[in-house]
Amino acid sequence: MTVDAACPLFAYPPQAAFEKVLPKNKIYAHAKPTRRLQQRFTDEVAQIVWKYKLAPETIRIPAKAGVEEIQVFGVTLKAAAEDEFTEDVLRCIDKAIGFPILFEVGAADRVRAVAAFKRPSEADSTKWVVGDYFMSAWFPADTPRSPLPVALDLASLYGQLLRRLMPYPPRESESLKDHAERLDRIRSLQREHAKLETRLSREKQFNRKVEINAEARALQTQIDELTA
Repeated sequence: MTVDAACPLFAYPPQAAFEKVLPKNKIYAHAKPTRRLQQRFTDEVAQIVWKYKLAPETIRIPAKAGVEEIQVFGVTLKAAAEDEFTEDVLRCIDKAIGFPILFEVGAADRVRAVAAFKRPSEADSTKWVVGDYFMSAWFPADTPRSPLPVALDLASLYGQLLRRLMPYPPRESESLKDHAERLDRIRSLQREHAKLETRLSREKQFNRKVEINAEARALQTQIDELTA
């Protein structure tokens, strides 16, 4: 899901700077991508930089269960991949790094923020669950950045940073997990709806058109309820 809201790029504190180039083979060693996905890295990604580490010792905000640190990664795309970049590459990086990650994807003189809600698995705390990705529009690379929001702990900070990318606001008392899952459900239903619209445009039989149209309306009702 793409968001065209206020710029979700932040001026991270200098003391949190990490600025380490992350070799692709380090990602491969931990995430075990297929050869096809490794080729995507080769074709699309020029460089991966571990830019910032938001942690108790760097920004003086306490950790909270599930969010011990937040990482900020810069992913620079090759020129040929600016309009073809896929989320599979980011998901592979997320699988390799055992912390929530905020990505800044750069292409030429533009940058966009991208992130997925990431949490420890309830079945196996050594593994992480990565949801769908949310992304901002493209911004000029020299766009003024916002200061980090005030937060009592890293979990609260993570929620505020991630929600800047979410296309629909949280409902009253809705947790970050529930909010992210609702948006994942919206995206899933929107995909189903788009498929029905395609089928409807190709269908020749009137009776089938009526049936497909009814299915599409039912899906749209669910989408409207979830986005209200």
